[in-house]
Amino acid sequence: MDEVEWTPRQPKSEDLRVGLISWAGSYLTYEACKSTVTAAAKGLGRRQTWEILVSNEHDTQAVVRLRSLQGLHLLCEADGSLCYGRPRTSHHGCFLLRFHRNGKWTLQCIISGRYLESDGEDVFCNSRVLSAYHMWTPRPALHVHVILYSPFNQCYARADPTMCRVWVDAPVPCREECGFLLHFQDGCYHLETSTHFFLSHLDRLVSQPSTQTAFHMQVRPGGLVALSDGEGGMLYAQGAHLLLGLGSNPHRGEEWFILQRCPTWVSLRSKSRKFLSIFYDVEVYATSEHLTPMSLFQFESNKESRTLQLRSTNGCYLAQRRHRIVMADGCPLEPETFFRMYWNCGRIILQSPSGRFLGIAPNSLLMANATIPGSNEEFGILLANRPFLVLRGRYGYVGTSSEHDLMQCNMDQPDCIHLLPCRQGIYHFQAQGGAFWSITSFGTFRPWGKFALNFCIELQGSNLLTVLAPNGFYMRSDRSGTLLADSEDITKECIWEF
Repeated sequence: MDEVEWTPRQPKSEDLRVGLISWAGSYLTYEACKSTVTAAAKGLGRRQTWEILVSNEHDTQAVVRLRSLQGLHLLCEADGSLCYGRPRTSHHGCFLLRFHRNGKWTLQCIISGRYLESDGEDVFCNSRVLSAYHMWTPRPALHVHVILYSPFNQCYARADPTMCRVWVDAPVPCREECGFLLHFQDGCYHLETSTHFFLSHLDRLVSQPSTQTAFHMQVRPGGLVALSDGEGGMLYAQGAHLLLGLGSNPHRGEEWFILQRCPTWVSLRSKSRKFLSIFYDVEVYATSEHLTPMSLFQFESNKESRTLQLRSTNGCYLAQRRHRIVMADGCPLEPETFFRMYWNCGRIILQSPSGRFLGIAPNSLLMANATIPGSNEEFGILLANRPFLVLRGRYGYVGTSSEHDLMQCNMDQPDCIHLLPCRQGIYHFQAQGGAFWSITSFGTFRPWGKFALNFCIELQGSNLLTVLAPNGFYMRSDRSGTLLADSEDITKECIWEF
């Protein structure tokens, strides 16, 4: 088989969403019940999230529309007022978006020529003379666990904790070192590695966030970002080894990165606890006792259809071929690469397009043989590139608050949940301080337990999961802000982004 080059995926709609922060520090918000727009919210939630739809882009400006998660648009009326609905003409709701050197955006109504501004609470378009009140700070709205891809170098950023450096040299983002947490604080961003170190202005990793780890961000529609120190230094890959560091002379756009949500990579184990691995470029066997790069698969799943594609590090997908053999030579849209998934107590069962279930043949080859699944068709699954989880639900991130002794689910900044695998699909949840998660008789959680409890994780989409808590109920987000485990069925509030 010819070598297949790893192809980065195209940006998804969630990669193109932003929150817009006014000069007063409040967010542009749509009020669905009133069909109005305000700027009074202090945090980034669903109603503060906008998708930027670009119709024409050139260098420092673009013609755009702003669309909410409900599918309605930000509209400017003739009297300068703003509302929220569907455009009546081809130019209604169009703005000229200008990118300023300080990372700010301005939005000028195409029809009236007036700028979008806020008084700290209300939003309107009255003035044609640009001022500081018209400046908006874009904040990427995607999940904080991200990867950084350099189109210029065609590689991903990778943290190196042994040398306390970050390199832009990973061709495939399958390792945990390629994942970063992007913290937003006081208008700046801090880049945290999977081992909880922070990238500093001195091109080294340090243990604590500070002014020396704070970066300014320029954002472009399409998920493009550039990070700077605010004093003329830009972050880009330098030298023969592609060290990520500050410099003043980036060439041909090498300072731009595509910011994307961290992908999910998994390993699969057979009943005999052998890893599924690729041999001879395309054949899949369950013979490996140790985890290798050829035992890693990117988990790409559609939540609605519950179909799954498994992409190997060679860039190809698992696909059912002749004689029911499953091989790693599939293309992205090939029907034979889509498998239906079922869960059984943390173990996954895969059904091929032919209706037969994947299992391990006597010669250890992966095949689609069984018409009824048994233990031979159940696979243990472990997250391969995530030593921790960061969970975001309908009302915000899961985390702790100084005002509450219970775990909350409406936080703007998350806590990391460290994962301690104990058996297939079952994990212990460890809080940031080293204690374990504990559960009360009311189905609430505290982060200072002495004993490890079992949590069952089931993947529901490419970056979606459910958690079955130790009390036998699904963990869910509650409008009150308290994290609960009291749901017998999987509802929308039980689905977590990670």
